[in-house]
Amino acid sequence: MLPAPLVIGTSLAYLLLLVGVAYWADRRAAVRRSVIARPSVYALSMAVYCTAWTYFGSVERAATGGMWFLPIYLGPTLAMVLGWTMLRKMIRIAKTHRITSIADFIASRYGKSQLLATLVTLVAVVGIVPYIALQLKAVSSGYALLTSGSAVAPAHLHWSQDSAFYVALSLAGFAIVFGARHLDTTERHEGMVAAIAFESLIKLAGFLCVGVFVVYGLFGGLGDIFAQARARPDLAALLHAEQGGAYSWARWMGLMVLALCAALVLPRQFQVMVVENVHEDHVRRASWLFPLYLLLINLFVLPIALGGLLYFSSGVHNPEHFVLSLPMAAGQNALALFVFVGGLSAATGMVIVETVAVSTMVSNELALPLLLRLRLLDAAHQPSDFTRPLLMIRRAAIVGVLLLGYVYFQLAGDAYALASIGLISFAAVAQFAPVLLGGMYWRGGTRAGALAGLIVGFGVWVYTLMLPSIAKSGWLDAGFLTAGPWGIAWLRPESLWGLQGLDSLTHSLFWSLLTNCAAYVVVSLWRAPSGREASQALLFVDVFRRGTAQTPVFWRGRADAAELKRLCERFLGAEKTRELWRGYAKQAGLPADQALVPDARLVQFVEAQLAGAVGSASARVLVASVSDEETLSQGDVLAMLEEASQLRSYSRALETKSRSLEKATSELRSANEQLKSLDRLKDDFMSSVTHELRTPLTSIRALAEILQGDAEVPPQQRQRFVDIIVQETERLTRLVNQVLDMAKIESGHIDWRLADIDVRALLEKAVATTAALLSDRGAEMQLDLPDALPPLRADPDRLLQVLLNLISNAAKFVPPQGGRVQLRARGDGQGLTVCVQDNGPGVPAGHERLIFDRFHQAGGPTPGGQGTGLGLPISQHIVAHFGGRLWLEPPAPGAPSGACFCFWLPWHPAFSGDTAP
Repeated sequence: MLPAPLVIGTSLAYLLLLVGVAYWADRRAAVRRSVIARPSVYALSMAVYCTAWTYFGSVERAATGGMWFLPIYLGPTLAMVLGWTMLRKMIRIAKTHRITSIADFIASRYGKSQLLATLVTLVAVVGIVPYIALQLKAVSSGYALLTSGSAVAPAHLHWSQDSAFYVALSLAGFAIVFGARHLDTTERHEGMVAAIAFESLIKLAGFLCVGVFVVYGLFGGLGDIFAQARARPDLAALLHAEQGGAYSWARWMGLMVLALCAALVLPRQFQVMVVENVHEDHVRRASWLFPLYLLLINLFVLPIALGGLLYFSSGVHNPEHFVLSLPMAAGQNALALFVFVGGLSAATGMVIVETVAVSTMVSNELALPLLLRLRLLDAAHQPSDFTRPLLMIRRAAIVGVLLLGYVYFQLAGDAYALASIGLISFAAVAQFAPVLLGGMYWRGGTRAGALAGLIVGFGVWVYTLMLPSIAKSGWLDAGFLTAGPWGIAWLRPESLWGLQGLDSLTHSLFWSLLTNCAAYVVVSLWRAPSGREASQALLFVDVFRRGTAQTPVFWRGRADAAELKRLCERFLGAEKTRELWRGYAKQAGLPADQALVPDARLVQFVEAQLAGAVGSASARVLVASVSDEETLSQGDVLAMLEEASQLRSYSRALETKSRSLEKATSELRSANEQLKSLDRLKDDFMSSVTHELRTPLTSIRALAEILQGDAEVPPQQRQRFVDIIVQETERLTRLVNQVLDMAKIESGHIDWRLADIDVRALLEKAVATTAALLSDRGAEMQLDLPDALPPLRADPDRLLQVLLNLISNAAKFVPPQGGRVQLRARGDGQGLTVCVQDNGPGVPAGHERLIFDRFHQAGGPTPGGQGTGLGLPISQHIVAHFGGRLWLEPPAPGAPSGACFCFWLPWHPAFSGDTAP
């Protein structure tokens, strides 16, 4: 046993730690550094599904039914793995319509029905009360076991001496701190979600620790536990899933369906999965991370149950408390205290989120409509700011729900195990599933159908499960269980209409969901939906087909902007309203001080903002109180939808035309710039060509005039003049030929004569052709060629032209003495690389790219005659045509001066431009 002050102090310290985590997360959110905007935190917050039922009830269920604890966790696993798109749709709908609770979701879908919202809230409150009692029972019995060694509380204990009562009040206080400190129009509680994610880690760590201790501390591992269990006939049966008779698989499937529905529609699950979601893409990560969490926390459930049954062979210990009694029996009090903190954490997380969710529903769907109906919010009674009264209502609702849970704990807590209490609660909230899922995918669902389905399904649940649980606790006459009301046997609650063989839970679930779905469908088909119901159905079912900006507004009437603003100030606060008004004006492109037009869009905007604080149904009533709304028929809705569709079509058409015009304008601008560039190139080309032609022509004319006018020119000088004229004429011819080649290449009219080239032979021919030029310059040619190279597919004449250009350029710039030109070639699996290296002065700095421009000559006049400046551009075009490239190799650090031009060609070229004939 542990001292009571130690247990209480540790528990309070842990709860204060959760408060610290929540405070830290809220501070981070205030500076826009959200802690919960991470998929992993979102998935951990979903683990609020694992409550004290998981800590204590699962082990008890495994100890009495073996594998029967699994369906409760297989259901949500299937929901996430197979139905994550459904959850994503729920989130999209909630974000689009600023939905804050499951009651708000269902009511909004069916025409923002206040009656339906009220009914859903009442069902939720009644449904979760047993689950609240479960948490109180788990914590109080665990506390009693740690401090007194017995989990059985004294009978008829006064509330002032009952630890469960003080647990309820403590949890109410912490729930208020976490979820009812302020009124947020988005109903997102960053601190609460962060604390829930943290407590999910703690309860997982506690359960894994006790599991490891039992398996490897008290026993010799999993094999030892299962071997000992198989050796005992009473325990061997727990290892088989088939136990339970002919209806065992029906029970198995029933529990899975029950858990699947609960995972989607439990108020706490809806709160963390939908309302608190930061980004809908987080669902993808959670679709496997949450099932992984469920797998980990259930790894040791069956081993702990078997270990407890083997260790306490006398059977005096309650299996619900094996996680605590096993460490205590082994003297591991510290571990037992840590496990209790884990169980407390599981209960606290559930209670906080559940009561926050339900208190929001109570204030929005019960209290506020009642105040409106009693006219306590009219001009004579209305406060200028109603946010504080709303907060007080929510806090009172939290306390009230927990006290109801305590009352149920006193009434039925001793008659039912933890597992049974939890499943009763699951079956109640499962009644939301047909109207919620049907509303998301079926446009024909109506408000009357939803009301009928909920009333019938919930009524059957009360009759077949809730009343029997109270009767078995001794608070009702149990005669109607055995004989049926008024002695009518086929009305017996646990064998309704003669259906026998099922356990009470599966029996109740079967009839309640069957009658729920039947009433929902039949009544919906009996009467066509109203205009408001049809409009909401379209918005919900087709939520992915419409962006938020394209959502049609189904409202028609008259409103006053000043009244709408005052309404927002009452429920959202003056400062928040000013921010919203400025944001709306900015989005509409209006000055912040300009009066807003009270059109349908503004009414929808105000209603959406109020919905975040008071729920969609109450928001609609509040807006209707300051506006004159016209009732819409289904035809009006279809007409508005058609008009919105036409507007969207016109908008898309205009957007398409605008993009086409922008594209055409861009293309015209680009073409214009290209024409300007070509015009400049043409001018530059003509200027360069005329300049290049004038230079040799001027020399030829001057020398010819000298020879013509002076017959006394000495023969030796005459011969020198004639040689210069011939040289300039050759230069002129070469220039004209290269200009023609460049024009043909750029226009695509050049003829390419392809052949398989012997590369080595072509390189040797180029060397032989330039031998005289090199000899005149006193230069030496060095060859570095492999013995054999594969044939190259190209035009041999054009490739020879490239080689001659590169070699002749190198010969022009080698020094007069000791000139050297090196020609080397290398081949690999991709292509051929050829380099021409000289030992001249090299290319001046800054001219590396300019030398490939037309008529650019980096070296100035040369002893061998000035070049045309077209050789390199022509060579570059030829090489590019065969899929290669030509470049100037940068000099290596410390290498001798000189220029090295290289080109690479593929063995099998992909031609650019015109292909060969």
